[in-house]
Amino acid sequence: MSKLLIRGGRIIDPANNLDRQGSVSVADGNIIAVGDELEAFTPDRIIEAEQQIVCPGFIDLSARLREPGHTRKGNIQSETRAAAAAGVTTLCLPPDTNPVIDTPAVVEYIKDKSEKAGYEQILPIGALTQRLAGNEISSMFALKQAGCIAVGNADLPLTKLQILRRAMEYADSHGLLLIYRPNEPSLSADGCAHDGAFASRYGLPGIPAAAETVAVAQCLELAQLTGCRVHFSRISCKGSVIKLQQAKKYGLNVTADVAIHQLHLTEDDMIPFDSAYHVDPPFRSDSDKQFLRNGLVNGTIDAICSDHQPHDLDAKLGAFPETQAGIAALETLLPLTLRLSREHPISLTQSIAALTEKPAKILGLDKGALTPGLGADICIFAPEQSWLVGHDSWQSAGKNTPFWNKSLQGKVTHTLQAGRTIYQQ
Repeated sequence: MSKLLIRGGRIIDPANNLDRQGSVSVADGNIIAVGDELEAFTPDRIIEAEQQIVCPGFIDLSARLREPGHTRKGNIQSETRAAAAAGVTTLCLPPDTNPVIDTPAVVEYIKDKSEKAGYEQILPIGALTQRLAGNEISSMFALKQAGCIAVGNADLPLTKLQILRRAMEYADSHGLLLIYRPNEPSLSADGCAHDGAFASRYGLPGIPAAAETVAVAQCLELAQLTGCRVHFSRISCKGSVIKLQQAKKYGLNVTADVAIHQLHLTEDDMIPFDSAYHVDPPFRSDSDKQFLRNGLVNGTIDAICSDHQPHDLDAKLGAFPETQAGIAALETLLPLTLRLSREHPISLTQSIAALTEKPAKILGLDKGALTPGLGADICIFAPEQSWLVGHDSWQSAGKNTPFWNKSLQGKVTHTLQAGRTIYQQ
C-alpha cells in the first residue's frame, strides 16, 4: 500500500468548512486523514507544501479535448496533460466530437483513449439528440449505461421546443441531468460579437443578450412542466442571472455555471479584429460581467468552468467573423479564479467551492472534497507564484488565448488523481 503525506500547507476544503494549516495523509489512493499528522503513519513519500494551498482537485464542467475527430486542434493526450497542469482532476467532455457521443461505442473509445493517456476521469456528456441534429432523441438509457454523466446538445440547436420537452421527459425518467447551453439560433444567427458598441463600431454581426435570455426562459418553463433537472451551461448576461435567480427562489431544480473568462473580459477589452477574443457566447457589457460576478457570490451561479476550446492556427486566421469561436482556457482557470478573489468580494473559499464542491454536487459525484475515505483527488498550488503564459509554460495544443504573453499569478505545483501524481511542476 503506497502512502503519501502532504505536509504543512494551508488546507482549504469548502465541502468540510475547513481552512487551516495542516497535513493530508493518503494511502492506497484514498484520503485517510486531514489536519493533524497521524502518529502511526509512515509515508513512502512526502510533499512539502509550505506557502502553498492544498485543496480538492478541480472539476471542470466543460472542456473540449478535440478527440475524437478534431485532432489537428488537440487530442486527449495533449489536453488532459493541460488539465493536469491546471489542477483539474475530473472533466466533462461535451458531445460535439466527431463522431458525436451518441452511441456506447464512442463512449468506449473515449474511455480507452483516456486510460492510455493516464487520465481516467473524463466524464462524457451524451448527445441529447441523434448526431446532435436536433430532431430525434438519442438512446439516453444506453448512453447512461455506457458511462455518460449527463446529456446535452452542446452548442447546437434543437429543431423545435417539442423535441426539448420530450428529451427532458426522457432524461428525467432515467434520472439523467440535462446540460443546456441557452441560445435561440434565430436571434444569434451568424453573429460573432455582443450586439453592443463594439460590434456597431467595427461593423460586426451582433448576438443580442436576448438570444440567451429567451432560450433560458423557454427552458425554465419546460423544466417546470417536466420536472427535469437542468444545468445551464456557460451563461453570459444579466438577464439570464435574473431569470435563474427567480427560478431558484421558487424552488425550480436548476443550476448554472459561467466560463471563467466571462468573469473578467467584456466587449470593451476586445482588441479589434483579434480572433483570440472571438468566443461564443460573446464577451458582453461591463454590466453583464458585474451581474455574473454577483450571481456567483449570491449562489445564483453555482460553478465556474473553463469552457476550454483549443484551436489550430488556421481556425483563428482570417476576418474576425470567419474565425472559429473559443479559447484554450484550462491553464488560465486557476490564476483567473484567484484574480477574481482579489478584485471582487468573493472569498477564496467560495471561489474554490465553485471549482470543487459545487460541480461535484451538480453531477452527483462523491468528489470535490478532502473527506477521509474519498479518492485522493488533490490540487496543490502556489497562490503568489507569477508565471508568463507562453510556449515554455503551456501544455495545451491550442495557443488561442487572449492572455498569451501575459503574466498571471497562481500556479499549480502538484496534481493528484486517486492518489497518483499526474502533474508536478
